[in-house]
Formats: sequence, structure tokens, C-alpha cells
Amino acid sequence: MTPPQSKREPSATGAVKSGMTMTEKILARASEKRELIPGDNVWANVDVLMTHDVCGPGAFGIFKKEFGENAKVWDREKVVVIPDHYIFTADELANRNVDTLREFCTEQNIKYFYDIKDLADFKANPDYKGVCHVALAQEGHCRPGEVLLGTDSHTCTAGAFGQFATGIGITDAGFVLGTGKLLLKVPPTLKFVMDGEMPDYLLAKDLILQIIGEISAAGARYKAMEFVGSTVESLTMEDRMTLCNMVIEAGGKNGVVPADTTTFKYLQDKTSVPYEPVYSDGQARFLSEYNFDISKLEPLVAKPHSPDNRALARECKDVKIDRVYIGSCTGGKTEDFMAAARVFLASGKKVKVPTFLVPATQKVWMDVYSLPVPGSGGKTCSQIFEEAGCDTPASPTCGACMGGPRDTHARLNEPQASCTVFVCVSTTNRNFPGRMGHKEGQIYLASPYTAAASALTGFVTDPREFLH
Repeated sequence: MTPPQSKREPSATGAVKSGMTMTEKILARASEKRELIPGDNVWANVDVLMTHDVCGPGAFGIFKKEFGENAKVWDREKVVVIPDHYIFTADELANRNVDTLREFCTEQNIKYFYDIKDLADFKANPDYKGVCHVALAQEGHCRPGEVLLGTDSHTCTAGAFGQFATGIGITDAGFVLGTGKLLLKVPPTLKFVMDGEMPDYLLAKDLILQIIGEISAAGARYKAMEFVGSTVESLTMEDRMTLCNMVIEAGGKNGVVPADTTTFKYLQDKTSVPYEPVYSDGQARFLSEYNFDISKLEPLVAKPHSPDNRALARECKDVKIDRVYIGSCTGGKTEDFMAAARVFLASGKKVKVPTFLVPATQKVWMDVYSLPVPGSGGKTCSQIFEEAGCDTPASPTCGACMGGPRDTHARLNEPQASCTVFVCVSTTNRNFPGRMGHKEGQIYLASPYTAAASALTGFVTDPREFLH
């Protein structure tokens, strides 16, 4: 399968002194340079700018302040606005943020504004999508070789498509809105080679927790993280998104996976925009290389209060938990819910703690209610979740991943009298104090397999207990 070809000039022409990495090539092409090396500062042309309800109003305000009240954005078809963070809440300030997005997008005639007006029933809003990083992929805004910037640190998720994707602040976003460019420093690249057959009790969340635990939460600070190897090649697009999603938890500037037939097949019915993949040269300069034999890896968790606080799930079997949360841009995709359902199906048991399910997008929510789970005799995820005693799947949103207003679904608020602190196993991406609400909450980051297994026992649990 051959991807549509763009009319762009190649990233390097004429004599090239040395090879370049994927990230260097993408930025070279975006800045119309023949060659780049780490540390170079370049004005890069932006292909897509994404913002949401938390940062959009601020970015729009800066844009108007610097470019004028009547200024127009550089390209109304390259700005993607996705309300997703604080949506299903009675909080007036959160609601006003969405109103501000709507006013700006109407004024600017923004083509890709995924609006929501009826908060009582998300299905009454056909344009509403949900979590921005998953929606960007589902709606065809992620394409190999491009530059995608977003006012959210987990914008790096899109690197799964072989593009440069990173989070920026509202000041930078305001500048991009007016010019379509941004000054970027070229990062050096760390290479992560993952080989070996992936055991059926592991998911991509385990892989990235292993890497972050290995290099630390600052181990990739302002560096690109390139993922290659036979294991990576075997991953689905959603798995690759999970992998790239958490590079920021190691301080990474961006994560990237080389585009291949898996990428092209995913994009086939999602975009008609021409794109041109790039790949690292054989003689490319990598700052460091890390090698992993994934066949020997065991299920992992990140203990409170840092994503690099790595531990084997089985080492935490005595940790009693109060709830499980399955959702977010990291762990709320269709395949994440399929994985959780597989564990519940294999056990035939009911959960012992409240288990909250928050699909990332409206499409994921529909999949949860419509797609049959393999080996279930035709049962959907929603049926399996109901039989296991889980909470009813909630409206698609970022939910409790970032805490949010006090009435946010599944938020960690003050614990009940029966316990002094909430302990939650979560498929989200951060476990800092207060991240999911209450500052004393204890969050164990885990894969959907491990989260589901833990829900069934009431303790942090290795999923092999049910999958084997």
C-alpha cells in the first residue's frame, strides 16, 4: 500500500554531510533546510495546530492581543479545536471556556471545530468527539512527515504516525495562529530498539513504563524518542499511540514511530490529504541507543507519585485499592477496553471495587457498545462490563485524568470515613499528588490488563492471574 504523495520538496537535496534522524528530517523539510543538526533553531511551518477548552481561550486572547481584534488565523483549515477536558460539569467557568471556543471558531470560520452544546446527552452532538489526542487520529489529522503542535503536553501521541508532534504553550499557540510558524530547537534523538515476541499478557503501556523507569522522568528531557524494532513493528496504531503518548513523562520533546503498512492502512479511510513519510538514515546520529528484549518483560505499574517509579505488578500484590479507572488518551481507546473486557471475560468474576469506565471519544463509546469481543460468543465490552459489575461507561471526555471540577465523573474527592486515602489503579498517564483530584490520592499507573485484574481482586494484581 503506497501513501498519497505530497508535492513538498524533499527534506534534503544536493550534497548532505551526514545522515539525519526522522525528527531532524521532518523539521528540515518544515523549515526548508537541506540539513539540520541537534541544537539548530529553525522557523518551522506548522501543518496542524490543535487546541482545547483548557488552553484555547488563552491562546485566542493572545492571538487577538498581538495580531489585532479583527485579525484572521493563518489557515482556518489547519486549526483543530476540540473541547474535551472539563465538559460534563456544572462549573460555570468550565462551561464558559467552551462558549469562548465556539465564539472564536464561528468568528474565524474554523473548519474543524468539534462542538458540544447539549451536555445532558453527548450523543445529541454529532460534531462532538472527545479526548483530543484520540480524536485527532480518528478524524485524520495525524499524517506521516508533518508537524503537529498542540496546547497539551500529550500532543506527542501523534508521533505514532511518523510525524513531529509536541505540546506548546498558549503564547506559542497564539503566534502560530497568526503566522503558521514557530521557532523550534532541533532535539537530539534517543533510539529505543524493542525486539522479541510480545507476551499476550503485556500491552504497550507496559513497554513505555519500562522505558520511563529505565531512563527516569528526566531521562529524555528535550530529546526525541524514536521507537523501532520487531516488537514496535507488530504493534497496532493504538498501541503505538500509547507508546508515544507518555514520552513527555520522561521529559521527551517528541516521540516517533516510523510509518509503515500499519500506518497507511489506518489512514486509508481517514484522510485524503497527501503526505510523505520520512525515515532515519542508516548513518543518522543518535545520542544514545537502548535495547530491550520484550519477550522477557513482565506486567508493570508506576507507583505513586511519579511515572518513573516502576515496579512489577506482582511485587505490589499486597497494595489494597479502592477503585479502578479505565480511560484517558493513554488508556481509553477501543483496544484498551477490549483488553479489559478480555480479563473480565476470562475470570468470570465480579469486580470488588468501583470500576469506572470513560471512553476517550464518541467513536470509542460506540465501539464499547457494538463491537463483539473475540472469544466471547458475540458479547460486547459493555455487556461484559455489566456482568462484571463495572460502572456504566461514561460520556467521552478526559474525565478524572486531570482532576477537574469537583463534579467530574470518577474524580478523587475526599475519601469516605472507611478509608483515610483513595488508592486507585488507573490506565492514565500521570500519578503526581493531586493529579486526579485529592492531593493525598495514591495512583498506580497500569495497563488495562493490570487495571482489570486489580478490579477483580481489590489489590494491585498481575493480569497473568486471570489470563493464564
